[in-house]
Amino acid sequence: MSVNSAMTEAQALREAILSAPLDTSHFGGAPDAATLYVPPSHLKALRLDAHVVVGGRGVGKSFWTAALESEHLRRLLGSAASELAGIHVRLGFANVERIDRYPNADVFAVFLDQGGDPYDLWRAVILRWVAENSSQAIPCQDWMETVAWLKSEPEAAARLMQQPRDWRGLIVFDALDRTSNVWQRMDDIVRGLLRAVLWLKNFSGLYAKVFLREDQAERTVFNFPDASKLTATKAELTWSRHDLHGLLWQRLINAPSPYGERLRAICPHVVQDGIWRVADEMKVESEAQRKAFERLAGPWMGRDRRRGVPYTWAISHLADGQGRTSPRSFLAAIRQAAEDSTERYGQYELALHFESIKRGIQKASEIRVQEVAEDYPWVPLVLSELKGLNVPCEFDGVVARWSAKFPDGPQSIPSDRLPPEHAARGWDGLMEDLQRLGLIETKKDARIDMPDLYRVGFGLGRKGGVKPKN
Repeated sequence: MSVNSAMTEAQALREAILSAPLDTSHFGGAPDAATLYVPPSHLKALRLDAHVVVGGRGVGKSFWTAALESEHLRRLLGSAASELAGIHVRLGFANVERIDRYPNADVFAVFLDQGGDPYDLWRAVILRWVAENSSQAIPCQDWMETVAWLKSEPEAAARLMQQPRDWRGLIVFDALDRTSNVWQRMDDIVRGLLRAVLWLKNFSGLYAKVFLREDQAERTVFNFPDASKLTATKAELTWSRHDLHGLLWQRLINAPSPYGERLRAICPHVVQDGIWRVADEMKVESEAQRKAFERLAGPWMGRDRRRGVPYTWAISHLADGQGRTSPRSFLAAIRQAAEDSTERYGQYELALHFESIKRGIQKASEIRVQEVAEDYPWVPLVLSELKGLNVPCEFDGVVARWSAKFPDGPQSIPSDRLPPEHAARGWDGLMEDLQRLGLIETKKDARIDMPDLYRVGFGLGRKGGVKPKN
């Protein structure tokens, strides 16, 4: 192959990558069937008896919620989730408001202010679902009326739940951090939901699945009798390195024509239900998977082996403080690397320049910082005070910066939703919160470190590491 033709191929591959569906946002609608990829570790989460599914930001909780709601996507899961065939799926809470199907944060606030038990409100959600599917009418002018009926007519509610049904159903709950901006209240709401899920287990053919963030699952939400019946089936959404590469290629080979053909020429694939699917060898740590990424990014993160291998380098530099890399971060980094390579290294012989992969990490870090700010508005307030520091660094130096900004301690940090959980314990408590969120690490010598995923976005330095944007 001549130099000119190699460059032409690299440019064409960049265009193909940029045309592929690498965005993980679907804004409440059903995901594109071509993006459906099931890591083996997620199979347990899709089972009907997995009532609680735990995962961090960007690992697929909302994706699977939307996929489970879509009858078309459930069919495409095939043998991977055969027990979902013929089941009726309802959303019991999600990030899109549907006031007739489930209450919103304002309803929860009024209900709790009036001394209501969230357990009853969640049972009202389930009763409306069962009544609608069974073509029976129950009081539902508003949520207070449904709860009042449940409490005043318990025998009628029991008969509704115990009647024979000719249908099987799954009700799915996601985005529960949107139920309240106060930790204590959110705990009460989630605990009430889990109690309602345990109640639902008494009725044959009806199932529930609750997607929880890790910080929610680690709290007191399981402090009720027989909670172990739920935790025994708990599943976690995790992504291994080979899972992330498998997901990437699943999306790349489904780029629109003519770009998809070029990427399929690199990636072993099959056709299922009219959709291109990566072959089994591309779903595991394999020579085929490594070689495919090498066709895009080459063997080294520079001129020789001392700089690292792109196949492993990108994912390891996108990991949080607990060593986990999310699909959203990885796909965003690859897309940015393709854009940067097009703009800066148009004549480079490979599709992804190693310096562009580093800038992809910068972009993914920016996105991650924005996401953290949405979930925990207090986090950027404290971590932005560390801008310019080099890590690893001494804890005393970190506290000095925080104390200068917030002389009254961490409890004075403003937050309009879910403030630092352990702020009452001082800066040590705040540090614990940051560590549990994977934002900060404490090294064996007690120095404070920060993974590149956050360090770059918050403007901290590291000797020899990816540089923050100026």
